[in-house]
Amino acid sequence: MLRVGLTGGIGAGKSTVADRLAEHGAVLIDADRIAREVVEPGTDGLAEIASAFGLDVLSPDGSLDRAALAAKAFADEDSRKRLNAIVHPRVGVRTAELMAAAAPDAIVVHDIPLLVEGGLAAAYHLVVVVDAPVETRVRRLVSARGMAEEDARARIRAQASDEQRRAAADVWLDNGGAADVVLAEVDTLWADRLVPFEANLRLRRPRPPMSPRIDEYDPAWPVHAERQLARIRQAAGARLVRADHIGSTSVPGLPAKSILDLQLTVSTLDDADAIADALSDAGFPRAEGDWWDDPQDGGTEPWWKRMHMGADPRRPVNLHVRTPETPAWRLALLFRDWLRVHPEERDAYAGLKRRLADEHAADGTVEHYAEEKQGWVNAAFVRAGAWAETVDWTP
Repeated sequence: MLRVGLTGGIGAGKSTVADRLAEHGAVLIDADRIAREVVEPGTDGLAEIASAFGLDVLSPDGSLDRAALAAKAFADEDSRKRLNAIVHPRVGVRTAELMAAAAPDAIVVHDIPLLVEGGLAAAYHLVVVVDAPVETRVRRLVSARGMAEEDARARIRAQASDEQRRAAADVWLDNGGAADVVLAEVDTLWADRLVPFEANLRLRRPRPPMSPRIDEYDPAWPVHAERQLARIRQAAGARLVRADHIGSTSVPGLPAKSILDLQLTVSTLDDADAIADALSDAGFPRAEGDWWDDPQDGGTEPWWKRMHMGADPRRPVNLHVRTPETPAWRLALLFRDWLRVHPEERDAYAGLKRRLADEHAADGTVEHYAEEKQGWVNAAFVRAGAWAETVDWTP
C-alpha cells in the first residue's frame, strides 16, 4: 500500500486536507484519535496511567482528566517520559493493526502531528505538510479552540520550525487562504500523484521512457535527494554500506535532467538481491533485466550492478545499487566531486549535454543520448583520476 504521512503545525488546518483525502477514498489513520482511544475507560492504558500518576488524574465518571494528567505528566522530563512509555507503544500497536487491515491497493494517510519532531518521515512513501501563516494559525486557535493568544503562540513555538518541516516535505500545501484553494490542490495531488504512485508501487512499474530534457540546476535537488536517501537507508538496513547523491543533480550549477541519480553501496550483489523487495516496497521498484557499468580498467567483463527506479511520478529517481566488487561505486563519487571543484569541466559537460539533448529531443528515450555522451565521460574519468591522485582524494 502507499503510505502517506500527513502533518503540519497546530492551527494549520490539517484536518481540512485529511477529510478531503478521505473523501477521495484514502484510508485515514488519525494519530490523535488513536492516542485518545488507547486511554479510554476500561483500557489497560488508562489503568496504567492511573497507577503511575494517581487516581486523581481520573474524572468522576472514570474517564481521563487530561488537564489533571498534564499538570503531573509535564511537570518534569521523567514524568513526560513515563507517560510516553505508556501511551506511545499502544498507539504504535494500534496504528500497525489499522495499516495491516488496509487493502493492498489502499492509499493510507497517517495524520500525525509530530511526524517531523519524531523523525518519522522516512517511514512514509510521501510526506505532505500543511502550513498557514503564524498569525492565521493563532487566530484559528483563539477563535475555534478558545485558547489564550499567548498559549497559542507558545504551542506554535514549541513545535517544529518551518525550515524543519520543509526539509521533510515532499508536498507543501499552503492552507492560509480560502478553503477552496487548498482543496483544489488536494484534488490535484490525489489524481496526478497519489493514485499513479500507488499503482506504480503495487505493480512494480518503472516510469515510461522519455526523451532527454535538460533543466537549469535546481538548488532543491539535493534536498529532494536527501529525503529519498533516508528512505533508502532505512530499507537497506544492516546491509547498507553507504548511500549517496551522485550524477548531474548532485553538482551545483550543472544543468541536468530532473531525475535524481542515487547510489546505494552494499557489500555484494547477493546483498543487493536480498534487499530488492524491501527497496521496492519503500518506493523504488527494481528494474527488470541486466544492468552494468562499462568497465574503465581496460577489461571486457561488465561491472554488474542492480537498478531500481522511483515509483513517485512527480519525483523521478534512478537508484544504482553497486558493490565494492567493482570500482564503479567509487568512480561515481569521484566524478561528482571532480566536477564540483572544476567549473570549466562542469561547463564543458553542460554544453555537451544540452547539444545532445537537442539532437535527441524526438527519440522518446535517453538511450542514444546516454551512449553518445559516454565517450566524453570516459575521458573525464581519466582526468578525474589524475586529479584524485594529486589531492589524495578519498570517497
